[in-house]
Amino acid sequence: MTPARAQTDRQPAGECQDESVSEQAMTRARAGDGQAFRELTEPYRRDLQVHCYRMLGSVQDAEDVVQETLLAAWRGLAGFQGRASPRAWLYRIATNRCLNARREARRRPAAPVPPFGPPEPTRYGEVTWLQPCPDALLEGTASSEPGPEARYQSREAIELGFIACLQQLPPRQAAVLVLRDVLGFHGGEVAGMLGTTEVAVKASLQRARTTMNQRRRSAGRPRPGPRASAGELARERAVARRFADAFQADDIGAVVGLLTDDAWLAMPPAPHEYQGPAAIASFLGASARWRAGHRFRLVPTRANARPAFGCYLDDPGTASAHATGLIALTFDDGQICAITRFLDDTILPAFGLPALLPGPA
Repeated sequence: MTPARAQTDRQPAGECQDESVSEQAMTRARAGDGQAFRELTEPYRRDLQVHCYRMLGSVQDAEDVVQETLLAAWRGLAGFQGRASPRAWLYRIATNRCLNARREARRRPAAPVPPFGPPEPTRYGEVTWLQPCPDALLEGTASSEPGPEARYQSREAIELGFIACLQQLPPRQAAVLVLRDVLGFHGGEVAGMLGTTEVAVKASLQRARTTMNQRRRSAGRPRPGPRASAGELARERAVARRFADAFQADDIGAVVGLLTDDAWLAMPPAPHEYQGPAAIASFLGASARWRAGHRFRLVPTRANARPAFGCYLDDPGTASAHATGLIALTFDDGQICAITRFLDDTILPAFGLPALLPGPA
């Protein structure tokens, strides 16, 4: 047994599933009992999906990888010796499936062609496959609390800025950072999961932390507090309502009045990104002129632990409105520091939102 494997055999901090129940379920599952396998894995399904979302930046890809993970776990039951916990075993499979997915680069959607001539962007973003995560997916997660070595609180580790920065790390660095600093696995456990050494894990983690800090500073993404206070949440909701009213009315001055001086507007899968109130106002003005009086309608929801809106555009000649994606907001001290305008309307079902809004009552 190698040192890395010996470390992996330790029970991870925060393991909460009853060990005797797990052992019984594992015994039955090895005998071919599908229901026992579901009993064993179901408590971790949502946690695994959020983990895969962090690694891949796409809810849809995360769902696919979780299915692959569970299938691989079912097929690999005979090789599971029980030295690691079921949780660590499942995370090992899921993480390696995510690494495969990132190497295959299967998550690269084609950039849409703008329907009008947009102003020159501040920059062209790299993470065009980024998708929002519905807050409903986050409910019922954390079947086990992160270990004491975790550096990120759960709220910060699901922020869009954090997810976007993770996508720009080399795949193994991203995996090490998530496993160590988000989930709190020990260095030896991570080495066992990735088939490497603790020394290599430590080196990867140091590089990942440095790069993450640099990218987040350059992107103007603040680190949120560990837990939002009731007052902070109330301020975010109030600002979000004001944003929705102004956006639906094409009141560009009111929209930019809610922004920080270094706010960003991004529109995945389009690469165009605009920084600052003036640049954002220029883009919103071009959009309003192209729509020629047709207005957006916004439906409140939540994404990545922040206020968000399903976005709909009035149909010419009818009272209905068709889906045009989702808008997610990021806040810094009560102001909007990022507007992420997701242009893919196929993500709306994950938020329980329809493809078409009827006319006003």
